[in-house]
Amino acid sequence: MNKFENNSIDNEDVIDFTVYLKVIQRAKWRIIGFSVVVTLLTIMFALTLVPQYTASATLLIESEQSKAVSFEEIYGLDTTKKEYYLTQFEILKSDSIGREVITKLNLEEHGDFIPKPSLMGEVKGYVKGLLPFLNKNEQRYLSAEEKAEQKMLFLLDIYKLKLGIEPIRSTQLVNISFESSDPVLAALVANAVGDIYIESQMRAKMGITQQASSWLNSRLSQLRIQLDDSEKRLQDFREEQHLIDIEGIAGLATQELEQISAQLIEARNEKNKLESINRVITEYGNNNLELLGSMPEITSHNVIQNVKRDVVTVERKLSELSEVYGPKHPKIISASAELITVKNNLNKQIKGLITGIEKELNRVTRTVGALENDLSNIRARYQDITRKETQYNQLKREVETNRNIFNTFLSRSKETEVTSDFTSAAARFTDRAYAPNDPSKPNKKLIVVLAFVASFIFAIVMSFIFDALNDTVKTKPDVESKLAQRMLGLIPQVKIPKKSVLPMHAYLDETYRRFAESVRTFRTSLLLTQLDKQHKIIAVTSTAPGEGKTTTSSNLAISLAQMGKVLLIDGDLRKPTIAKRFEIPVYHPGLTNLIVGTEELSECVHIDEKSGVVIMPSGQIPSNPLELLSNIKFTQLIEHLKTQYDHIIIDTPPTQAVSDALVIAQSADSVIYVVKSDVTRIKPIKAGLERLFEVKAHVAGVVLNQVDMSKSNDEHSYGYYDYHDYSKKPEPENT
Repeated sequence: MNKFENNSIDNEDVIDFTVYLKVIQRAKWRIIGFSVVVTLLTIMFALTLVPQYTASATLLIESEQSKAVSFEEIYGLDTTKKEYYLTQFEILKSDSIGREVITKLNLEEHGDFIPKPSLMGEVKGYVKGLLPFLNKNEQRYLSAEEKAEQKMLFLLDIYKLKLGIEPIRSTQLVNISFESSDPVLAALVANAVGDIYIESQMRAKMGITQQASSWLNSRLSQLRIQLDDSEKRLQDFREEQHLIDIEGIAGLATQELEQISAQLIEARNEKNKLESINRVITEYGNNNLELLGSMPEITSHNVIQNVKRDVVTVERKLSELSEVYGPKHPKIISASAELITVKNNLNKQIKGLITGIEKELNRVTRTVGALENDLSNIRARYQDITRKETQYNQLKREVETNRNIFNTFLSRSKETEVTSDFTSAAARFTDRAYAPNDPSKPNKKLIVVLAFVASFIFAIVMSFIFDALNDTVKTKPDVESKLAQRMLGLIPQVKIPKKSVLPMHAYLDETYRRFAESVRTFRTSLLLTQLDKQHKIIAVTSTAPGEGKTTTSSNLAISLAQMGKVLLIDGDLRKPTIAKRFEIPVYHPGLTNLIVGTEELSECVHIDEKSGVVIMPSGQIPSNPLELLSNIKFTQLIEHLKTQYDHIIIDTPPTQAVSDALVIAQSADSVIYVVKSDVTRIKPIKAGLERLFEVKAHVAGVVLNQVDMSKSNDEHSYGYYDYHDYSKKPEPENT
């Protein structure tokens, strides 16, 4: 990878903030105007706001209140837990305290609690007055109590909106604040909330203590009867079942059951082993001593192994003697006799072992049966003991539970009797509320500043959104990236009076010097792209009418006329404009007459004396323009004119309106596509270009027309017209 490739990759990763700055610069007056309007409206609104005063009192909620004896369980609250404090905070916000505060301070007569007419309410009442049938469902007569309750609910809603309960983090303190247009009332309400909370908690605890004392005393007698009854039933069960140590009996039965189970498992294993040996013996037969002697169960026996060892020894001895002596030698005869004796002994031992296995199997079978019978008896006895133990434990637990409950209630009863006439405050003031001197809100300066900042940011964001939604072509990068086409030139927007058009000879007028220079730049760019080929026939088209293709083609022809012989043809046979723009009579013959053959070439052209451009108007408007242009005579005519002129410029209809431009493009060497800046959308432009590509037209590039340079800050655009006024003739220097 070379240095240039590295630079291109780095440039792609860098965010170009200048793009965003350009969007803001283009919309700066709209952004500022919107922010100023919103700020002025906010100032007017802020001036109508009524100052509000906030008074705060600080309350300390006691976690361990003074008691003669501790009995928190009766209250149902654990004052050491977080939930206790959260509960107290909610009590401070409760409707019950709010009702007492409203009643005590008679808040319904204060201006903050008197309902004020709202615009929505007035509109709703007006609509209901016009439409009486809407009130049928609401016509319901309320009693005095219901009206008073509805009024209280309304006052509670206002009270809750103005009340603030804010615990101080990591402390037992809580701030009680109240907001009102009257600073004195704000302090009164904040203090009243704390006072009523303390009084209500003391009343509640006193009532709870007295109720608990009376209830405990009545409950104790029932618990005493239950305890006595459960103890009597436990003792009766012990005597009936003759139980002394139920836990020891159950332990012995468990141990005995485990021992019998272990013995039974061992006996069953031995029985299974003997049964497998016996099945093999039965299968081979008791007389087949040779096969039985090869059984692992037989050969593994110690007696058989010893006898087999003797057989092997005698056979080895006989083998050694056979190598030295003949078969009739006394030693050979003696050894053979000894071998027969040893083998007979082996067979005898095998038979004895087989007989012993059968006897052992019978014995083990009897043992297994006896153990199974003993295990069944022990299990039955163990289950009986377990049932008794379960029933005993149930009765024992009942006694223990009744005793614990009775002792607990007896203890609480004594405590409540001692403390029934004593209680302490659940909370106390550390700071009382006082009437504030300065209002807490609204902060009008902050509201105005925030309104300006928010509206300014909102306007900027909306500018970015509208710019992102604007899918038109405005700059050279748009042409190259969004359309994937070469940009041939940029023609700036010329300020002209309303209801008038740009003069056709603006290129030659010193008044439009910058416009002329942009056309020259466009002409140079076009010629440089055609150096490899002789592209004489140039068709000029656009996406839709009104994009300036006629002005572009006319000024291109005038600029090329300074370098050679140029023919400008009006190829728009439906709505021709070149003749009118160059002040050529409407009845002047032109392209259609020449194709049909009713007129000669010399009669169908007009020479513009001011620019030297040869102009061929459209001629008489035909009824079938597309068929006329598709005629072979049009192609032959173009080929003939190609030999007489250095450049032929054909002004064609828009590609999206009709297909005439596609037919003309097939006979042209190059096609110039005119796009109106910041107006034509990208999708129809691409559709027009695709139609040209489908007929294999050679699109030389795009001309961006009517560019508002006061809004364009694209540095790529400056080279496409005389931005720095280099075309102006230099003035003589003073000497």
